[in-house]
Amino acid sequence: MRDVAIVSFAQHSQRREDSRNEIEILLPVIRDALAPIGLKTQDMGFTVSGSTDYLAGQAFAFVSALDAVGPWPPISESHVEMDGAFALYEAWVRLQHGDIDTALVYSFGKSSPGDVGRVLALQLEPYLLGPLWPDAVSLAALQARALLDSGKATEKDFARVVARSRRNARSNPFAQLQGDVDEAALLEEPLYADPFRLHDLPPVTDGAACIILAAGDRARELSDNPVWIKGIDHRIDLQAPGSRDLTVSPSTKLAAEKVGIPADVDLAEIHAPFSSQELILIEALGLDESKTAINPSGGALAANAVMVAGLQRFGEAFNRIQAGDGKNAVVHATGGPCLQQNLVAVLEAGK
Repeated sequence: MRDVAIVSFAQHSQRREDSRNEIEILLPVIRDALAPIGLKTQDMGFTVSGSTDYLAGQAFAFVSALDAVGPWPPISESHVEMDGAFALYEAWVRLQHGDIDTALVYSFGKSSPGDVGRVLALQLEPYLLGPLWPDAVSLAALQARALLDSGKATEKDFARVVARSRRNARSNPFAQLQGDVDEAALLEEPLYADPFRLHDLPPVTDGAACIILAAGDRARELSDNPVWIKGIDHRIDLQAPGSRDLTVSPSTKLAAEKVGIPADVDLAEIHAPFSSQELILIEALGLDESKTAINPSGGALAANAVMVAGLQRFGEAFNRIQAGDGKNAVVHATGGPCLQQNLVAVLEAGK
């Protein structure tokens, strides 16, 4: 296997982007990712994006986003209709072929103009569940209720996750929700979708992210401090939420076993759009909250651009390792209803 590292990262998140389209959001993000390493998009051996056409409301909307990259002269390009973290996995696999040394990964999502709940309902099983139009919040609330009924968590645990997210997000300039909040006060807020209160939900966010990958010696040439992907894997559970135990995440656990999470991992960037899901994922990843800093960026509860939040977890971990806040990190990304699809990676500093 070839050694592959993250050598640069840039992002943008905003609650609403009323004056810019997806291409205009992407352009400065890609520019900012390329600037530190002194390369242009035409220098990339491979380019891959993650997004969903449903947010834009038109087929092949991702093609227009290539204008932000510059596809002429012709480039080697691919697209996944998923979060950008899964596009990063494709780029990692492509780099294993050995004929290229660099890859550009980007993702974008503009959720504010439409109804995100109806958009995400379109990914559901189309014969029995889809026609009921259950939104992502309602499905996650059913998952949270199952977690409470199992005795594995309490509403106080949900509030603790939210309070930590808001507190950690104070250091994140792209966070949409941040600050000190009292856990007891959170529990006094009215129910939004039982057992969720509004703070248990992710904020609607528009944004984009870009990561540059490089292999072997090329990574060392481009960066004095590359962050290496020591292991990466993704797995999938059954699509129908009613066909699985929603209080656990077997696919996350299996992916974690495949990559081999160190016992002394310093930090974890977990893609948990809902407070209850973070608790499920911490258990599946085998993390000890007393030893590992969980979502030091605030996570998806602080900023949740659809199709971007998973890739941002890689970038946030990269930033913190480069800053010396830890020597290694576990990164997680998810997609589908109730943690259906899960990707796990281990990042590590070092030459």
